[in-house]
Amino acid sequence: MRPIGIVFYISTLSGMFAQSGENCTFQRDPEEFLLQQERAFRSVNNRTMALGKLRAASGARTVNAWDLPWRNMVDEEILGRLEKDRIPVAPLTTDEEFVRRIYLDLIGRLPRPEEITAFVKDGNEGKRDGLIDRLLYTPEFSYRWAAWLGDLVGNQRTATNVNQQNDGRTALHNYLLQAVAKEKSLREVAWDLVAGSGNNYESGPANWGVRTITPGGPVQDRYDSANVRAASVFLGLGHYDCLTCHDGRRHLDELSLWGKSVTRMDTFRMAAHFSRQNVAGRPNIAGDFFTNSFDVTDRATGTYDLNTNFGNRPNRVRVGTILNVTPEFRNGKVPANGQGWREAYATEMVSDPMFAKNLANRLFKQIFNLGLVEPVDQLDPARLDPDQAPPEPWSFQTKHVRLLSRLAGQLAGTDYNLREALRVLVSSTSYQLSSRYEGEWKPDYVPLYARHYARRLEAEELHDALAQASGNLPSYTIAGFSEPVRSAWGLPDTSEPQNNAGNGRNFMDVFLRGNRDTQVRRQEGSILQQLALMNDQFVRDRMRVASSANLLAASRMTDANAIVSHLFPLYLGRDANASERQKAVVFLSRATTAAAKNTAIEDLAWTLINKIDFLYSY
Repeated sequence: MRPIGIVFYISTLSGMFAQSGENCTFQRDPEEFLLQQERAFRSVNNRTMALGKLRAASGARTVNAWDLPWRNMVDEEILGRLEKDRIPVAPLTTDEEFVRRIYLDLIGRLPRPEEITAFVKDGNEGKRDGLIDRLLYTPEFSYRWAAWLGDLVGNQRTATNVNQQNDGRTALHNYLLQAVAKEKSLREVAWDLVAGSGNNYESGPANWGVRTITPGGPVQDRYDSANVRAASVFLGLGHYDCLTCHDGRRHLDELSLWGKSVTRMDTFRMAAHFSRQNVAGRPNIAGDFFTNSFDVTDRATGTYDLNTNFGNRPNRVRVGTILNVTPEFRNGKVPANGQGWREAYATEMVSDPMFAKNLANRLFKQIFNLGLVEPVDQLDPARLDPDQAPPEPWSFQTKHVRLLSRLAGQLAGTDYNLREALRVLVSSTSYQLSSRYEGEWKPDYVPLYARHYARRLEAEELHDALAQASGNLPSYTIAGFSEPVRSAWGLPDTSEPQNNAGNGRNFMDVFLRGNRDTQVRRQEGSILQQLALMNDQFVRDRMRVASSANLLAASRMTDANAIVSHLFPLYLGRDANASERQKAVVFLSRATTAAAKNTAIEDLAWTLINKIDFLYSY
């Protein structure tokens, strides 16, 4: 078995996996897979606890769940469970903390000082809902969530995906951006991608088919890759990557109640939906726009043949008199007469109950920083029905199985409207809890969401935060784009900017944005990240009065207190506390010349970006 997350890499080593289980990564190291959920819980717990120790105490004690407003289904399930178990809950976050959090989570940038001030001073009782509604319909929202979709579907052009090319990558990026901006149903997006045809330079969805190209093996490897990608990304059923090599029995017995009963032949029938897909490359012709592009079409004939003796998967051999396989979806349905096989797969996929549960779980993780089920691509359909408990010794896959079911129902009920799904999550009291928890915190509370879990800012968020706070925005020239890109969220994939202007690409790579293929986004810290915030060229270019409009404005202020009030909201999204203000004013007041004053302002700004507050969303 190979863990695949939301991105995929098929080895070109022939015969890597034998059907007997030889070299099966699960059998070689079962704990690597059995403890994945526990590791996710431990990671988010350690991150939040460490941040709490580094931030000053707020004085706000924990409260009872029944003393907080229950605003929607999220609160009915989360706060209801906490009330039932008599577990203390973090208080509501402050307005200053909320405005910073919601800006980062919905549009991926820090609020500007004037936006913070206006929100905090607003006495309207419904101001949080009003702000949520405004942010959901900003252009920045579309760019940020098109990037989320780009991560999900693996839209990238890097050395590990030379087939897609810049123009194909950009076509898919534009499709996803327009889908978010125009509120296209996520159901339609998924259907379009799996069933998409056309030239990949012209048709964004056709690039999904191009990504199924699998080197080093027979054409069946491509069919398998297409099924594994679709089932993992859109159904959360990443175990198909294992099942394509061997039966679930003796491999998934401890991991998946559903998967342990699925056979390799079942998986062949799923992959057979793609056995008539054709991905044909165009020749390299000088001056031709379509050079190196691909045409994704469907043939009138073709089956999944059991006749291989090399490739990335174990040999596919006849079973009795069965020489080839035709499509059958996991629910037992087969394509109707005259129906395209990929279209049949896409139609059954978006109708599968796991489609809604998978998207609900992924969106919940993005907003709450911990999925209801972890890892998000290893859902077990047999342990996610709140009305049917799994048999002993199995248990539900999440402490909040009914919440997942209700969120999935809400998503389907709004025709998979991204904004409405996010509105439910961020409008809840459960989302608006503080990350501070000044009572006795127990690791057992983690899957119950008794506090908000902190996260490191994404690479793009850090990039844009530094640029915005300094007033020195980048200008990236991207092949195929008519206008320069001024925000990292506007970049079409995580290999950009390819020219590394101002060291922007290297800076973001240090903060683990991944490559949408072999490397997923990660939340780990590193010494390289600390060094980057201290010394990277991208940072240095924005920490000088001469190159920062906002630092220049500070240099023209005559009062040290005014400078502090100017800089703290720019970088941290809040005013300085009494201790910080006193130290900063003393530090600034020591400067007796204009040059010394500029240096002091630069040093204070540098200090702020190296505070823990700047690096985290909390």
